Amino acid sequence: MTDAPQIPVRVRPAIAALPPYRQGRQAGADAFKLSSNENPFDPLPGVIAAMQSATAVNRYPDAGAARLAQRLADRFGVEPDEVHIAAGSVSILSQLVLATSGPGDEVVYAWRSFEAYPGLAVVAGATSVAVPLTADFRHDLDAMVEAITDRTRVVIVCTPNNPTGPIITQAEFEQFIDRVPGDVLVILDEAYAEFVTDPDAVDGMRLLGGTRRDNLVVLRTFSKAYGLAGLRIGYAVGHARVLDAARTTGIPLSVTAPAEAAALASLDAEAELRERITVIAERRDRLAEGLRAAGWSVPEAQGNFVWLPAGEHAVDVAAAFDAGGLVVRPFAGDGVRITVGEEESVEKVLRIAASVVKDLPEGHPGRGLA
Repeated sequence: MTDAPQIPVRVRPAIAALPPYRQGRQAGADAFKLSSNENPFDPLPGVIAAMQSATAVNRYPDAGAARLAQRLADRFGVEPDEVHIAAGSVSILSQLVLATSGPGDEVVYAWRSFEAYPGLAVVAGATSVAVPLTADFRHDLDAMVEAITDRTRVVIVCTPNNPTGPIITQAEFEQFIDRVPGDVLVILDEAYAEFVTDPDAVDGMRLLGGTRRDNLVVLRTFSKAYGLAGLRIGYAVGHARVLDAARTTGIPLSVTAPAEAAALASLDAEAELRERITVIAERRDRLAEGLRAAGWSVPEAQGNFVWLPAGEHAVDVAAAFDAGGLVVRPFAGDGVRITVGEEESVEKVLRIAASVVKDLPEGHPGRGLA
């Protein structure tokens, strides 16, 4: 086997060493894809019709997605320039990190969390500061505050945490952000907010009115609960000048007209979509309880996925699911994330999970039963 070829042009060493983002593996026709936290339901007919009506693709889209920005501004009680639309919430994350951080600066986040966070810091030329999760796979907010230095420019908080599942409560987050210096940007990544059923969970939008925190930006997306992952559209709400900085670093015209039309139609059909979200949340809870009954130590699950803390056995556990027709997402050395998919997949997940948990050694933290 030969070594990989050298890059033929001059590339920053940090970028050359950075692995490209890898999405969840695609599934064949006879397998369930549970690796990418997608919505298992097909788009609603009204959403498809709205998307198909956006036929003027010979024209550039509205750069600011103004209709959608106004709709979201009305929804959250803010001004339209306090809403930023982009090609997925991860695009806005990238824009914010680029706008605030460079060589010598630091980006603080919990780990393990969304796998794009370290790469975003590297691309900006900043230094990653990864703060380990607690033993129950939650953000250690005290440790994150202690990790802030005079070089910190951004702190990213993900709730529910992807890939482990637990939320941060409203009280915890308010205490946390009160301890963060006012000139440090706090990004609250709420990509899975619509699936949350815990009444104590933080709602970032509650912190953007009245006694608002000007250093807070809240991220949400239409990719997950609304089922528009293939259209790439997400949004941020925050201080207008902070969002202007993000807009400056973004690629212009990245939100397509069909994506904006589909997002608006999804808001129009929200009652029906909420019914689907309720089904997924109920299925998630049933799946988590079934996994615990099978012997797994599954942490709190508040997104549209569950976490198996398989540790060093993660790749082998994922392979067992793959052999059974279930494509899941292993994180080598940490665990396996399983998206809540079609109802028909639940029984298969539970059966395979029960067959592999017994292979974990006695005392392994992934085992809920001795």
